[in-house]
Amino acid sequence: MKSKLEYIWLDGYKPTQSLRSKTMVRNDFSGKLEDCPMWSFDGSSTEQADGSDSDCLLKPCAIIPDPDRKDSYLVMTEVLNADGTPHESNGRATIEEDDDDFWFGFEQEYFLVDPDTNLPLGFPVNGFPAPQGPYYCSVGGRNAFGRNIIEEHLDICLEAGLNVEGINAEVAAGQWEFQIFAKGAKRAGDEIWLGRYLIERCAEKYGVAVDWHPKPLGDTDWNGSGMHANFSNGPMRDLGKEDIFNQVCEEFGKNIERHISVYGADNDQRLTGAHETQSINEFSYGVSDRGASIRIPVGTVEDGWKGRLEDRRPASNADPYKVAAAIIKTTNEALA
Repeated sequence: MKSKLEYIWLDGYKPTQSLRSKTMVRNDFSGKLEDCPMWSFDGSSTEQADGSDSDCLLKPCAIIPDPDRKDSYLVMTEVLNADGTPHESNGRATIEEDDDDFWFGFEQEYFLVDPDTNLPLGFPVNGFPAPQGPYYCSVGGRNAFGRNIIEEHLDICLEAGLNVEGINAEVAAGQWEFQIFAKGAKRAGDEIWLGRYLIERCAEKYGVAVDWHPKPLGDTDWNGSGMHANFSNGPMRDLGKEDIFNQVCEEFGKNIERHISVYGADNDQRLTGAHETQSINEFSYGVSDRGASIRIPVGTVEDGWKGRLEDRRPASNADPYKVAAAIIKTTNEALA
């Protein structure tokens, strides 16, 4: 039996990488990651190599069934140089420490866009729809746009085995969100990128594009898109000490540039201090405060200071690998 393996990787475009993929056909494939071979590609066509020395390598790092194609698999890979070292575009390789002690829940927001008008679904060609208010978690043809795409995306993510924990319509017309939880930074990043790949491919079938820009509507009174990062480690989940959470938040405040530098391009357009954000140049934290840099969920407090924190600064176009790497580093420094 022949199987199709869709190798997925991130290209070298700056400041925001794009997804790429190509198909390998294998005989009698086992379906196991260890049986996925290394593969090469032309890095000169993806901003990852010069034409005179163009070979880059794809190292498989996660595999799931492809719910849209018979006898097929999606293979998430990381890019290596020809000598086997991590390519400079390889965000997964920036994760220095990775185990199941760190848990991540990413809330991935995005806009569905008509590629002919470059406007979100629900937006007229001239002007704007009704102001924000009725679209968040909305129901009905006047407020919810693209639900068929979103529902199909959820179904195929679940069928593929991704740990999607929910979906909802977001604050702006044509804006949606899915949430993924995973134990371990690399696994969390793999699942977000696979979830992004699947929504891109799903929307493609309907002639719709996905816009990952954190503020696609520019300087208007419409919310931008984030990828809020919920995180915890053993001490945060188990010890029940308010001081632990304060120490972590204070340490994040000392390392603003470390985080903002990997939290997504053009994030300054979103983190303005308005629309449920803190200014990109400031840092704050507080219980149940959606205008803070880091929100302490009320559930964490009610559970006796056991639980998680939510860093609200990562943009929708941020690389989850790099976001998780920065969070682990700062948290470990706080609790050292």
